[in-house]
Amino acid sequence: MSADPDCLFCKIVAGEIPAEVVSETETTVAFRDVNPQAPTHVLVVPKQHLVDAAQVAAADAGLLATLVAEAASVAASDGYRLVFNTGAEGGQVVFHAHLHVLSGRQMTWPPG
Repeated sequence: MSADPDCLFCKIVAGEIPAEVVSETETTVAFRDVNPQAPTHVLVVPKQHLVDAAQVAAADAGLLATLVAEAASVAASDGYRLVFNTGAEGGQVVFHAHLHVLSGRQMTWPPG
């Protein structure tokens, strides 16, 4: 699997930076967000370094489905929100694809 030695999430996947891991599969790692926006705020990331959701879909559509399935399993609620921020204008800060899982409170719309 490819990794970017300068990527924060690649370092978390490799165990070089500690994180509160809640789930791990062969291809994904799910860990708690350090700046939670809901009672449950987990990031699900592919172990492979892919920049954003579009790159995940282009590289491996099955991996995109795995990310969503893993997100559903860690949501800890019947109601939850899944968010991919893509690109700087879309709010992406870490350029390693990650799916935000938000639950544990009433979600409002529009989100912001």
